[in-house]
Amino acid sequence: MNVIFLLTGLAFVFAVGWFMSSDRKKIRFKNIGILFSLQILISFLCLNTSGGIYALTEISNFFSWLMAQASGGVDFVFGGFVLKEGAAVFFFIVLMPIVFVSALVGILNYTKILPFIIQWTGWALNKVARMGELESYFAISTAILGQPEVFLTVKEQIPKLTEQRLYTICASAMSAVSAAMLASYMKMVPGQYVVVAVFLNILSALIISCIVNPYEPEMDDELVKIPKGNKDPFFQVLGTYILDGFKLAVTVGAMLIGFVSLVTFLNSSFDVFFGMTFTTLIGYVFAPIAFVMGVPGQDIVQVGSLMATKLITNEFVAMGTLHELASNLTLKANAIISVYLVSFANFGTVGIITGSIKAINEKSGFHVAKFSMKLLTGATLASILSGTIVGLYF
Repeated sequence: MNVIFLLTGLAFVFAVGWFMSSDRKKIRFKNIGILFSLQILISFLCLNTSGGIYALTEISNFFSWLMAQASGGVDFVFGGFVLKEGAAVFFFIVLMPIVFVSALVGILNYTKILPFIIQWTGWALNKVARMGELESYFAISTAILGQPEVFLTVKEQIPKLTEQRLYTICASAMSAVSAAMLASYMKMVPGQYVVVAVFLNILSALIISCIVNPYEPEMDDELVKIPKGNKDPFFQVLGTYILDGFKLAVTVGAMLIGFVSLVTFLNSSFDVFFGMTFTTLIGYVFAPIAFVMGVPGQDIVQVGSLMATKLITNEFVAMGTLHELASNLTLKANAIISVYLVSFANFGTVGIITGSIKAINEKSGFHVAKFSMKLLTGATLASILSGTIVGLYF
């Protein structure tokens, strides 16, 4: 039965992608086959072997340990707040550790460890999947650095990119999540699903691009590298990353206040006028998609509601709701929706990406704005693909 739902999920993703495709005759089936095979291999090793399960557990434990280290600084500044239970301290428990993780990312970047990993992992991905050097490099770097910062690593190339290549890198940016966010996600979603989603989403974004946005990659590009030299003093760089992490935490907090309040308002209003909450209504709209992904029938409305909530608001809002509902869902439904939620595919991110590209180059920003809805749909299909693959093992 799991194989049947894998096929229905794949059929849905391909059908929507084919309908959106800019050139159906050039859909890159060979590349799709290679990337999909990598996804099956990675998901099998991670979720269906003792070694993979052990590795995921250790990675999850490592991020939990990082969160515990972060609490030292948070506790020092905010005192007893972090000791209290409940949603009132979400900002301190979940978001403030982003500051610490961002500092670690800054150290790893300054010491050239991250540039080395990104460069050679991107090189290996390109050799296997033949997606193009720039596209492969960017797919890896966006999963570590996140956006909008990742666009700065290719700012000199962006004005020279065609619309097709621009779409591919933007799709990767929407489908991946930054390393600074992983520990916070793991406070609401099981760590093993977060880690698997990071791996799968890198490849899912490229698969969707092969369908929606097919073109022959330029294989003779010089591999883009994060600038190796950093003339700024270490502590100045570290301070910048710490402040960026704090700004990110505050921004996410502000978005959550606005979006959660809006959803609460809509739920109350719909309940009064229609006898049904807004989230339940959109759950019925997305329930058929959840079903073809393999979500058990008794969970499809709740999972559909979470899928829509993420699209309309952001992944944090949906994860917060999932954290409350998880005990009422089956293991398979939890696995599928958890992986689906680990990406930046929502309306707000489209605005962030468009603004980031526009700040680098006005013309390129216009191109991104023109295909923004196609970009959002493609990134959502990538999340559906990743969730569907994980459902195969539950």
